[in-house]
Amino acid sequence: MTDIKELIKSFTKDDYEHNCVNLHIHTTYSDGKGDFNSLIKQAKEKNYKYISITDHNTVGGYIDNEYDGVITGVEFDVWYKYIFLHLLAYGIDVNAECMQKFYSKDKNGTEKDIVRIFSRRNIKDLINAIHSAGGIAVIAHPACCWALNMDTFIKDLKDIGLDGVEVYYPYPRWRKYMKFAPLSKIEQIADKYGLIKTGGTDCHSAQI
Repeated sequence: MTDIKELIKSFTKDDYEHNCVNLHIHTTYSDGKGDFNSLIKQAKEKNYKYISITDHNTVGGYIDNEYDGVITGVEFDVWYKYIFLHLLAYGIDVNAECMQKFYSKDKNGTEKDIVRIFSRRNIKDLINAIHSAGGIAVIAHPACCWALNMDTFIKDLKDIGLDGVEVYYPYPRWRKYMKFAPLSKIEQIADKYGLIKTGGTDCHSAQI
């Protein structure tokens, strides 16, 4: 059985920046435009080493389709104190009983921002469940998190079980204008606390 933590730790900055690995992709199962199977096929045709489909609050794509060679993933909406954040779960058993209460029960919870922002998931319970399901927990696009002190914020998350930080991320769309910390700072903090560094494009289009 693959050790997901060691596998993801083995990916390099070059892997993420030269289209070899993409661990942040959305499909029509949440708010993406791409078909689940089509995106996997495209990744194989483009010789990606690994991808992860990380739909918002759902693993419906994994339940409904074959996904050989894909790292299971999901992107959860969750709060930590006053900060709204997205937490990526990688390598989980999507059928694990401990994860079921964290998945959205309808499309509103996977697509509509106004619904998703009122998430009531407890982040410590969520991280514990991710670990129990065999996965790792990674904070997504942290530079967009409205934290007064990014270092303290990430350290606090590590203290409750955070495994990694999304470092190699392009900050597309509105996020390019809404960064609350420089990207160099994010990488420094990840290194400081020995956290796994991950990356992905946050693809929402029909083409990977």
